[in-house]
Amino acid sequence: MLRDEIPLNPHVAGLPPYNAGMNIAAAQKHSGRQDIAALASNENPDGCSPKVAAALAGLNPARYCDPACTALRTALSHKLDVPADRIVVGNGSEEMIAAVCRAILRPDAFVATLCPGFGLHEIEALANGARIEKVAMRADLDFNIPAIVAMLARKPAIFFLSSPSNPVGPALDRDGLARILSAVPPQTLLVLDEAYFEFTDDDTPDGLASLTRTDLAWVVLRTFSKAYGLAGLRVGYAVTSDLRLARAMTAAKTPFNVNAAAQTAALAALDDEAWMRASVTALKRERQRVSQRVATLGFRVAGSQTNFLFIDVGWDSRAALDHFLSKGIIIKPWKEAGYETFIRVTIGSRSENDRFIEALAALAKE
Repeated sequence: MLRDEIPLNPHVAGLPPYNAGMNIAAAQKHSGRQDIAALASNENPDGCSPKVAAALAGLNPARYCDPACTALRTALSHKLDVPADRIVVGNGSEEMIAAVCRAILRPDAFVATLCPGFGLHEIEALANGARIEKVAMRADLDFNIPAIVAMLARKPAIFFLSSPSNPVGPALDRDGLARILSAVPPQTLLVLDEAYFEFTDDDTPDGLASLTRTDLAWVVLRTFSKAYGLAGLRVGYAVTSDLRLARAMTAAKTPFNVNAAAQTAALAALDDEAWMRASVTALKRERQRVSQRVATLGFRVAGSQTNFLFIDVGWDSRAALDHFLSKGIIIKPWKEAGYETFIRVTIGSRSENDRFIEALAALAKE
């Protein structure tokens, strides 16, 4: 048999591509500019706590990391008030999405999620042979609670629900979350992706705390990539409803999956919550300022409790990307059907945000 005749796994061969943000080097080459404002991947413009750099300076890269992430799971256990053996740490929360799909899904399983939504909720389910159905956000770009409840009544094996929503931005309120939790059937695993939890308003419910008071099967996903500024080191985690589920997810991931630098950095970041809270407070102020300016320019912008905005620019999003790149700004063009005129833009530094607003104003005039 010739090499090009080797059959591929059809579940993987047909996967849609993940919509990753353009990196700075590619943007520099494309635009011919060196002064790039990277506003596509929701990184923290403040970087990370100074304690992280200090901790990494003492790292010995010749030694293997702890495959069980014992110290980090213990620290998270104390922070979240959940047993450490129900916490699974991953190479980004993306690995936890893959692990839960591998642990739960069988071929032709039914999985539900939102649209527009985080691409890996769909991609990892499809990679395991699942069928996907989506619940669209409302016309006003908020959660469609009755439609979510109706989808849950169909008993999907997994329901992936991000709150705050990625890429749209709103978070579930107390009533919406309560209605959803009351509708989850015993046959369904609810995966609540709270990657942007730290950016929520003070009156937004804590999904993890709410789920711990139920008898449901659930997984809550969180990450160090956003508020803590560790996107380049890739460390996220899952909190599970029971030990059996945690063990299955642990078995479904690779050993030594979270490298020593990531574990060291995450522990140092947790030890400086004051830095994170100060950074988030400043970013939330900027989020409000930029959102108001965008609306003043006449563009439709979704309400956000994240560190990004979802904006209907009225152009094909790929053409909009070229416009912003010409100004040295990377944004993420959205490509899901029905949302091709939307872009997602990270809240960066004040100067980066001003550059984006100026470029958006120029787009409005074209």
